[in-house]
Amino acid sequence: MSGGWNTIESDAGVFTYLLDNLGVKDVQFEELLTLEPDALASLYPVYGVIFLFKYPTNEPYTSTDKPLDGEFDRDASESLFFAAQTIQNACGTQALLSVLMNKEGDVEMGGPLREFRDFTMMLPPEFRGEALSNSELIRDVHNSFAKSSPFVDETQRTSGETEDAFHFVAYTPIAGKLYELDGLQPAPISHGPCSTDEFPTKVMDVLQRRIGRYEMSEIRFNLMAMVRDLRIKAREIGDVDMLEREERKRRDWQFENALRRHNFVGFAGAVLQGVVQEKLKEGNGAYDKWISDAKDASRKRLESRRKGGGGEDTEMEG
Repeated sequence: MSGGWNTIESDAGVFTYLLDNLGVKDVQFEELLTLEPDALASLYPVYGVIFLFKYPTNEPYTSTDKPLDGEFDRDASESLFFAAQTIQNACGTQALLSVLMNKEGDVEMGGPLREFRDFTMMLPPEFRGEALSNSELIRDVHNSFAKSSPFVDETQRTSGETEDAFHFVAYTPIAGKLYELDGLQPAPISHGPCSTDEFPTKVMDVLQRRIGRYEMSEIRFNLMAMVRDLRIKAREIGDVDMLEREERKRRDWQFENALRRHNFVGFAGAVLQGVVQEKLKEGNGAYDKWISDAKDASRKRLESRRKGGGGEDTEMEG
């Protein structure tokens, strides 16, 4: 069971406004399309990264002895925020908070999250995870970014095929070490000494090794960086063009997030009803001709697909 937590997308706009709605100030996410350290370093200051990947199928994912890379630091959770993942569908928000909660003093996280951190730091990791999964504030904000799903695909229940499982983990420098924070692992994983300046190079090395354990055909990875609001940087250096780009990006994110929440079934039904009424008003068999033409077009597309051609079904992306 999801326990009331819905799946959200790995999207910079979703994660940025999720933090914003939780009261966090002057922080945003940026998607990284390369593993070059310079791409991450250019976003300075960088608080951490969140990595999305498919569960490996050829090896055990969790271990109580030794991780595949790095070393378990079993005493670290006493001084840093690390929570066991106790619920499905929340790993994206948990990874986001794993970075945020360890940046006290660097990030203004707001009253509610600061109180949550102060309270849960007195608990062991498994109870921190329970407290996170039971937080109505965090759950409600998380769920507000879930995509509207008005239809249920019944074939998913009967096809017998299992869907690939994906997971988020966080990487961030804390107290001079590079930590991997994964709620499915028994403890924080240390990847050795790491300063803030060294973080882009060292975390990319770790990610390269991780990705290298997959087959070459596996390309379904996503990497996002948690950084200071880039509009602040644009104002500091007086870059008007950069500031306008960032403001436009925020407007686009707000529009896309609004679309995610909206159920368009009613709208589509109203449009179709209006079109039908207009066709009926035209008379002279306009409605019947409209239906006949639509059937012919559908039949041609199906025939084109069977023959392996694009035909009229080809669309341009724009």
